[in-house]
Amino acid sequence: MEKKIILSGIKPTGIPTLGNYIGALRNWRLLQEDDKFCYYMVADLHALTVRNDPNDLRVQTRGMAALLLACGIDPERSPLFIQSHVHQHAELSWLLGCCTYMGELNRMTQFKDKSAKHADNINAGLYTYPVLMAADILIYGAHYVPVGDDQKQHCELARNIAIRFNNAFGETFVIPEPIMPKFGARIMGLQDPLHKMSKTSANPNDYISLLDEPAVIMKKFKKAVTDCEPTIAYGEGRHGCNNLLTIYCACTGKRMEDAVDDFVGCGYGKLKPAVADAVIAEIEPVQKEYRRLLDDTEYLDATLACGAERASEKAEQMLQLAFRRVGLR
Repeated sequence: MEKKIILSGIKPTGIPTLGNYIGALRNWRLLQEDDKFCYYMVADLHALTVRNDPNDLRVQTRGMAALLLACGIDPERSPLFIQSHVHQHAELSWLLGCCTYMGELNRMTQFKDKSAKHADNINAGLYTYPVLMAADILIYGAHYVPVGDDQKQHCELARNIAIRFNNAFGETFVIPEPIMPKFGARIMGLQDPLHKMSKTSANPNDYISLLDEPAVIMKKFKKAVTDCEPTIAYGEGRHGCNNLLTIYCACTGKRMEDAVDDFVGCGYGKLKPAVADAVIAEIEPVQKEYRRLLDDTEYLDATLACGAERASEKAEQMLQLAFRRVGLR
């Protein structure tokens, strides 16, 4: 039976949050099943759409690769590589750009949002990066792409581009399907539980960084916004309490009903430290392995080089097929 291919990537722009870990990174480990083949990349080319310090980008790219390995990616089963080390992504992006309509890019909500945040640097890369993202996906013949709510639109664009290319030039690309994790996909901010947890929040107490020290994690959870109801329950309108219980379930593996039962007759004075302890127990092993991998420079470099070589082999086959389809020699 042919294995289904999955492609996932993450930009090296700061340390991922607990929300990123629960909603995406932890699931990448779980996707490595016998009936699937995964490609995982650090999307450094996508990071260029905002101004950055070159040295910081290099350090953050290596750090992100180490963190992905620490989260459980097995490089023997799933190639892990740096996006810019596989030049075929950028080459295919040009072909796909010629099959993408301006109206489609104009409708991309992330471009509108990021343009508002970076009004002094509204560049062409920010406008066209969904096409590069389509190339990332299509060049490996990915059947599935794990996405959050904010990336579903980009996956839909990749599907439209692939269908349009296939109709114009013959069957070339697999039509990818977005997949979303079933639980814990949307962890909210600790200070603003109405909005998704984000490392770009102006308030550092609003998010848990994956590399926060245990004492910092405990302090942030103790400051978490809840509500005026003294009882612990999961229900409509109880955004802060719901978020804490969701995190608790995600880190302990408990069902929501059992989690609520753990705190019957208790208040937030017990819930908040319990959630913090569960988070610390979940991510401390990741932090320890991350530090070990960063210190093992030889292994990290060799792993990324091998991942890029394996990815390039697959990408080159697809690129040459696309070249032939459009009439390039």
